[in-house]
Order: sequence, then structure tokens, then C-alpha cells
Amino acid sequence: MPLIHFDSIFEQAAQRKGGEAALRDLLPQTKSTAALRRVSDAACLEEMTKCIFRAGFVWRVIDNKWEGFQRAFDDFDVTGCSLLGDEDLERLAQDASIVRNASKIATVPKNAQFVLDIRAEHGSFARYLAGWPVTDFVGLWADLKARGNRLGGQTGRYFLRFVGYDSPLLSPDVVRALIAASVIDKEPTSKKGLAATQAAFVAWHEQTQLPMSAISRVLASSQP
Repeated sequence: MPLIHFDSIFEQAAQRKGGEAALRDLLPQTKSTAALRRVSDAACLEEMTKCIFRAGFVWRVIDNKWEGFQRAFDDFDVTGCSLLGDEDLERLAQDASIVRNASKIATVPKNAQFVLDIRAEHGSFARYLAGWPVTDFVGLWADLKARGNRLGGQTGRYFLRFVGYDSPLLSPDVVRALIAASVIDKEPTSKKGLAATQAAFVAWHEQTQLPMSAISRVLASSQP
């Protein structure tokens, strides 16, 4: 079946959101490639950690404690965080200024090492992200899942979105819109489903020149 033209999805979303101008006001802003390259490794590790801790929690609980996280992890100095040992992790698991989830706390040194490994390969984590083509976002999702710690699924996608990489999100509304457009028939977790999802996003990006993140927001907005 031919892929539905994105104009019809955009029109449906605009009708639901009060017009084209109102819909465009809702579209997320993305960083330029140059701006993304300037993001520090510490900022990348911090955003990873925030997204990991938010998963399964009310976000405002994490956000309200975030100054405590910044103090506890020394503003996410990557080298220092990579050296956190078992005694440090036990101490942090008793620190009331952060959320005392031991398994999530343990992701910090692991992901700090991941950042250091990427730095050795690409010069910085942000340069690695900036060099990854947005037309292969599924490949980047897979790389984060394979090499990072707890960076699969929506956690990794939220990290990319918030750090400034142009990644779509597969929220329930986006999945419903993709099903309605006959791109997939269920949530895309298989390689085939993810490939079909990426192919549709790439085609719609070529049609509209909209960022991937904007396309996913329009898809979500098209759903009741």
C-alpha cells in the first residue's frame, strides 16, 4: 500500500489543535548540528542519568531533587563518575538528597565509561551524535541500547530528544498514528517494524523537510 502523504496527517492534526499556526507552535525545537557538537560530555551524562531516573517515576519527583543529583555526582564530571566504586555506590544509595534507587545509581559509572569510550573514538559524545545521520535514528537507538546502560527503548529516545539530537518518540499516540497510516500493525519492537517506521519517517521528512521530532509530534497530535 502506498504511504499516505504527510499533508493529510498534518491537516488532521491542525484541525485537532486549532489550526496550522497553533500546531506549529507545539512543534519541538531541535539543535543545529553545530550547536549539538558543542554539548559537553558532562551534559550528555547528566541527561542520560535524568532520563534513566525519570523512567517509571513521576518526572517532577526527579526534577525536584535534581540539584541533589548534581551535588552527589559532582556535576556529572565524566572521569570522576567513571571511577565510582562499590563503596561510593553504597554511600549514594543512602543519600536522601537523591532518589535512592541502587540499580539506577549504578548506571552512572557505567554510562560515564560509555561516554569516555565514545570520546576516545569521536572526540566527544556530542560529536558522535552529531555525526550520526538522522535518517538512521533506529541504528542510533540500537547503538545506545547495546553500548550504554539502561538506554534502550523510550529512555534512550528521550535522552536524544532532550540533549538536542533530532529523534522521534514512539509514544502510544505516535504508534496509533503509524498504525492508522498502515505503516505498521502493532507497536514496532521487531527489526521489521522499526525498519518500516524509519522508512516512513524518512519519506515524510523528504516530503516536508520537517525534523523527525516535529513529524512525531504531528503524528501524536493527529490522534484523538
